[in-house]
Amino acid sequence: MTINYSHARELMVEQQIRPWDVLDIRVLDVLARLPREAFVAESHRALAYADIELPLGHGQKMMKPVVEGRTLQALDLQPSDEVLEIGTGSGFLSACLGELAREVLSLEIQPELAERARQNLDAAKLGSNVRIETADALNWSSERQFDAICITGAVETVPTHLLKLLRQGGRLFVIKGVSPVMEAVLIKADGSTESLFETDIDYLQGAAPAPQFQL
Repeated sequence: MTINYSHARELMVEQQIRPWDVLDIRVLDVLARLPREAFVAESHRALAYADIELPLGHGQKMMKPVVEGRTLQALDLQPSDEVLEIGTGSGFLSACLGELAREVLSLEIQPELAERARQNLDAAKLGSNVRIETADALNWSSERQFDAICITGAVETVPTHLLKLLRQGGRLFVIKGVSPVMEAVLIKADGSTESLFETDIDYLQGAAPAPQFQL
């Protein structure tokens, strides 16, 4: 069966993303244009536009389209922005960030995923302004600062060293808390926090809470 991916994208935007209060025209345009199917394993391509998480290997998953849409909208990226992405995954969200901002540095802890994401971006002729580095973001530091930081895996508590990488007026998107009830928040460089929505996604590698032993 041949899948009409263009039609699937249109349905994803109109039936999933827009009804979940994603109304930013630039975000909707990017999600309606970019070939999400090019960033998932061939065995899962038929599900590329379904309202589910998709496995990427190494215990990682691609976020649901609705969460990707809300993430991009919350960051309110401008064409001049420099973005730090924590957790490259498939490279799809990296591509979206690259379409909305000037430059993206994406950190991926798994070398194999980092390499595959680069291949995905190149094959789709996207991400010329996206640089992928293999690094553990929880132990990564830089003199550089960013206008926006996007953390694609959940954390129990927000790593404070990442907040120091925000420029004045910058903002950080993260999903935090303890599964199954997590909260997506936008933290601004001035310390203010905006609660966005509740969800439940897998933890960033190394950011899960310590197991609780019960007698």
